[in-house]
Order: sequence, then structure tokens, then C-alpha cells
Amino acid sequence: MVRAAVAGVIGFMLIFIESMIVMKFKGYETIEFGGIAPFINVWAMNFFFAFAILTQVTNWIASKSKLEEDKSY
Repeated sequence: MVRAAVAGVIGFMLIFIESMIVMKFKGYETIEFGGIAPFINVWAMNFFFAFAILTQVTNWIASKSKLEEDKSY
């Protein structure tokens, strides 16, 4: 549950980081998303991207701690 909440916040922040990058490259002063639906679509893509990365990091930390506990090898 915490992972989903963190991914939601990270996904929302990524929208603004991506927008700033596009504005710098293209020389725009503002970006029009075209309504709420495209904005939600971009947020959803960023959410699942962040959720996948957080899942992999969580799994890596769990397996790392298991290796440190199990010194039988």
C-alpha cells in the first residue's frame, strides 16, 4: 500500500519533470495537455513505471537481507 502511494506521488512529480524537459528542448513557455484525460493517461504511465521500479527495489532489498541472514553457503 505504501509502495502504491509513493508511486502515485513519484508519477505525479515525473509529469512536471518531463514537462520541464520538453519545454526546455522545444523552447515552449507552457504545455497544453489537452484536457484531464491525457493528463491522467500520462500520470498512469508514470505511476506504473515508478511502481515497477519500486517493486524491483523492494525485492532486491528483501533478497539482499535474506543473503545476509543465510550464511550457509
